[in-house]
Amino acid sequence: MTATRAKSAKAASAPPVPDIEEKEDHRVRTGAVRREATRRKMLGAAVSVFAQKGPDAASIDDFIAAAGVARGTFYNYFKTTAELLDAVTSELSDEVVAAIELCVEKIDNPIERIWIGCQTYVQVALMHPEWGAFITRTGIRGNASGRLTDIYLPRDLEAARTRGIAHFDNTRAAKDLVIGAIYQSIETVLSGAAPGEHPRAVMKLALGALGVKPALLAALDGRALPDLELPDGLKSLEAASVKARG
Repeated sequence: MTATRAKSAKAASAPPVPDIEEKEDHRVRTGAVRREATRRKMLGAAVSVFAQKGPDAASIDDFIAAAGVARGTFYNYFKTTAELLDAVTSELSDEVVAAIELCVEKIDNPIERIWIGCQTYVQVALMHPEWGAFITRTGIRGNASGRLTDIYLPRDLEAARTRGIAHFDNTRAAKDLVIGAIYQSIETVLSGAAPGEHPRAVMKLALGALGVKPALLAALDGRALPDLELPDGLKSLEAASVKARG
């Protein structure tokens, strides 16, 4: 066998060499997964810190300690605590509200959408106390209700007024009344000052103050809430926060 043929045979029997671009793609994907895992870990720790201290008292050192990361790592992802709060809000609260919207979007009566949506939101907060503490401590200061206050609730309140199901002059004031009722009722139950059905009584008073008829409120009070499939954001962030505490 000639030298040339020997080399060709050896090359043919050798295992294929991985493509350089394939190797690079693998490294990029692996790096992205690691960065996302670190980011989720920090967001999970942030839920716990904000729930305990609120948006104003929490410091960057608190988040670093809770997440178990270096200061430089924190700044690789977030520049300020306000930026971190915005991230938690957009990736947690908005996901919860979006999941609720999928459950109520086909309901024709806007007051029924408000009732079912708000009571489901409260139920999630009570079933996951750390998230409930987060939204009550951060509140409007961190826009913790996200799309609930910016899109869905104003939409349904305005629709209820237009259709004559509710009667009020100022949609913004009506929205603030309902949001206040949600947050305060969650905080009252989580503090142990009232039982789990307390938010229903508070919402009945709030909607009654907006001119909703008692018969409709009585009918809604007996409605069962939908089984909500929790969004991945809430599941993963809570798992991360538990791990950070442990």
